[in-house]
Amino acid sequence: MPQPPADLLIRAAVVHTLEPGQGPQRAVAVRGGRIIALAPAPDGLDHVTGPVTEVVDEPGAAVLPAFDDTHTHLILAAYSVHDVPVHHARTIPEFLGLIRERAATTPPGEWIRTTTNWQELDLAEQRLPTAEELDRATTDHPVLVKRGGHNDVLNSHALRLAGITADTPQPEGGIIERDEEGRLTGRLIDKAMALAERLLPRPDLDGRIDGLRHASRDYAATGIGTVRDCMVPVEDLEVLRAAREAGALAVRVRALVSGFGVRTPAGIDGLLDRMEPWRHTDDAWLRVWGVKFGIDGGIEAGALDEPYADRPCYHGHLLWEPDALADAVDRVVRRGWRVGVHAWGDRGLRTLLDVYETVLRRRPGLPQGTLVIEHGGLARPDQRARAVRLGIPVTVQHPLLHDAAAAQIRAWGADRVRDLFPLREWIDEGALLTAGSDFPVGPYGAMTSVWGMTTRQTVAGARGPEHAIRRDEAVALHTSHAARLLGEYDDRGGLAPGKLADLTLWPTDPMTCPVEELAALRPTLTVVGGRTVHDSRGRAAR
Repeated sequence: MPQPPADLLIRAAVVHTLEPGQGPQRAVAVRGGRIIALAPAPDGLDHVTGPVTEVVDEPGAAVLPAFDDTHTHLILAAYSVHDVPVHHARTIPEFLGLIRERAATTPPGEWIRTTTNWQELDLAEQRLPTAEELDRATTDHPVLVKRGGHNDVLNSHALRLAGITADTPQPEGGIIERDEEGRLTGRLIDKAMALAERLLPRPDLDGRIDGLRHASRDYAATGIGTVRDCMVPVEDLEVLRAAREAGALAVRVRALVSGFGVRTPAGIDGLLDRMEPWRHTDDAWLRVWGVKFGIDGGIEAGALDEPYADRPCYHGHLLWEPDALADAVDRVVRRGWRVGVHAWGDRGLRTLLDVYETVLRRRPGLPQGTLVIEHGGLARPDQRARAVRLGIPVTVQHPLLHDAAAAQIRAWGADRVRDLFPLREWIDEGALLTAGSDFPVGPYGAMTSVWGMTTRQTVAGARGPEHAIRRDEAVALHTSHAARLLGEYDDRGGLAPGKLADLTLWPTDPMTCPVEELAALRPTLTVVGGRTVHDSRGRAAR
């Protein structure tokens, strides 16, 4: 019986299938959301075309699988779509000017929030703005300046609404910053952020869907086809579902529900009860992966064995007692979910490995990938060996190092920053390693990440070039390795007949082009499940 024609046929200079034993191909055909055939000659699949087949003939281009970003924050990116774009500012006066412009069109009393993907060391003053300076932009509005996932700065109006005064005690696992004279600077770190963020009004559903539509398209425009969102509030699962039903998601989503707000057994059980309806969903576009916790802080609060370079008596913060976190993780995995835990400093990673080893003793036989290290930034040799022995996968994010290097050097010193993300060693020692961005701290983008992992370039120059990896290895961390982490390698991560048609078309071959071209390289097409979700040729996505 004749087969129906392909929906899509791409002819290119090379199709990198990333399938073991499969050499480069020149043509790939798609029907019904899956790959139906590949051929080593560009005209080798012409027989599967028909009147409705879209034929893309790009003789100088290259095809690769679509990339996964295995640690990012799509929800935060969607929020930022409508926030004040302070990432464009280069000085504090410019920064304040952008907030002042927004205040001029915002009714008094309404919150003003900024984008999060910026670093203070990119400003001429190389510091965060203060509450006093934010007051110069507006005193009629509460202002929340957000930088990354671990820092907020409030103006005086917002501090008053949050009930924060010079006498407010430090919350467990957080910092309310004060200057040398004990006055509030407006800065809140880690757990202290909740004092203000709980007051933020939530956008209506249409606004949330619109934000996800814009943000997911932007991910797709960089070659990303799947995101592992590593801190989704449980109530936002329904927002993701609504976006999916509205056709607004341009990328597949694997959600890690945030466990940052739960500390008690009852709280964890309540969170898991709310996740239960998602256990048996079988939607290839939207799935719940598990729960996310954090063992330590970030750039300014990662837990170290040796003191900080800029604070000789400071070792960072552990956010959990190890026994309590082990009990929390155990409650999650015994309900059949997986767990990813943020660990940034070497003390944080060592403590997390203690926790995971405790859980594995209690639950022998847990499938590999049930317990994951998120970041594992400063991973010492003995810690890497232990993680490999325990079979614990690791997600790494060079874009985070790229953007945060200068701030991290100031906090930790150059030697420790050089050793962040020892990719060469992780791979050589046998770890299951995958790659992402950690947006909003680092920029998302398929080739931006590949460029960083192969050059070790940062805003502070190349750091730890001995830890660099090859281009093919970097691509694998975003494709085949990522699909293995998610348990989806039978369906994704390579290009073979029967696999999902998640692929990207590049104007030049990312595997061979000059390395300096990689950082800004963007795909011509991104296709997810046979659906074109990005087309730089100006044609509407279908």
